[in-house]
Amino acid sequence: MDARARTETITRQVSESLAGSGVVVDDVSVQQAGRRRLVRVFLARDVSGLPADDTTSAVEPLSLDEIADATRSVSSALDGSDVMGEAPYTLEVSSTGLDRLLLTRDHFRRNVGRLLSVSLGGDDDGPDTATGRLTEVRADGIRLRPEGSDPAADGATTGTDIPWEDVTRATVQVEFSRPDGKDD
Repeated sequence: MDARARTETITRQVSESLAGSGVVVDDVSVQQAGRRRLVRVFLARDVSGLPADDTTSAVEPLSLDEIADATRSVSSALDGSDVMGEAPYTLEVSSTGLDRLLLTRDHFRRNVGRLLSVSLGGDDDGPDTATGRLTEVRADGIRLRPEGSDPAADGATTGTDIPWEDVTRATVQVEFSRPDGKDD
């Protein structure tokens, strides 16, 4: 089995083992590490059950207990299959980090309330960058509220609307003290 087929099979098996848990597979990578394989499984909160009209509520990150439970499920799924063959492997299961690029609508949806840096398709001078707090994720794009603006004074609907086709790159910015008090 080639590496790509193995990764796809692992992703499918692991996803099936997590069905209904509120946790989904965000990414899987398999690398050769000496005589062993290193299997990394990145998890995220399942946002598929959110109401379609809910575009602004914050999504809680995964807890350590949820990751521990998911790790046991992932390990059992891999141990119970022959996808890894006879070769030994090391399994790493974690949530995605802050340095992860936001590539899908679900990635953005999980980060409502966080400070983002968004590169926009620019002209010949290069891409423009918008930085702000992600306040809404819609079917047609996102809304960023400028950092430092007061949402109570400005209203929840103020901000910059950015269509999906203008987003070329987006990352969550590290904050040492978040304004909503969720910096612990």
